[in-house]
Amino acid sequence: MVSRPAAGGGVWVEVGPDRLVRWCDGFAQRHGGALAEPPRVVAADDACSGQAVELTAVDGSRATCCVPFPPLDAAESVGLIDDLAAHALAPRTVGVLLVRRGGYAVGLFEGTRLTDSKVGARHVQGRTKAGGWSQQRFARRREGQAREAYTAAADTAARILLPHTARLDALIVGGDTGALGALRSDARLKPLWEKELAPQLYVGDPKMADLQKAPDHFRAIRIRIVEQS
Repeated sequence: MVSRPAAGGGVWVEVGPDRLVRWCDGFAQRHGGALAEPPRVVAADDACSGQAVELTAVDGSRATCCVPFPPLDAAESVGLIDDLAAHALAPRTVGVLLVRRGGYAVGLFEGTRLTDSKVGARHVQGRTKAGGWSQQRFARRREGQAREAYTAAADTAARILLPHTARLDALIVGGDTGALGALRSDARLKPLWEKELAPQLYVGDPKMADLQKAPDHFRAIRIRIVEQS
């Protein structure tokens, strides 16, 4: 299981909804043998899109389980983990937009089925070590190539995703900040950004394989673990 450091302490892990109940049982066993109190729904920060299920073990360790596609409709703590797993597994219509300077991947998912997609790559010249006028000329060329790449990505998102905006349950994005920022400035895509949900996917240059694996990530439960030593 891959883990990443969490801002403010602890680590993030992703757990598939089909493994969530077993993972939570294992968390309790590893941290004193039981939970100190029943799981509970709590308000969470933007990293969790506003809602989470919190587990506290008897040794004080905490696991904050982000609710994908909030809100989670669960009034009682009994069976809460099962409810969270079932919620994550529910079929939804999801748009995925992955973009970096040199390429993009756009996909529409019905449940886990990719029903429409396109992947594109654009050549963007690498940085040059030359100085003066030559460096400026290369920089302008590079910026122009990047704009063309972002325009191609925006055009594709408009064609594939915009017609389905009203029924999208979420837009999931990934890539680098600069590329995503360029697409956010495209007025055509404003309705899509209103559907955006965390988490942002980690990808290199987007490929079809990244699209095909996207449901493994956007349906997963992201868990922040803070352990007591």
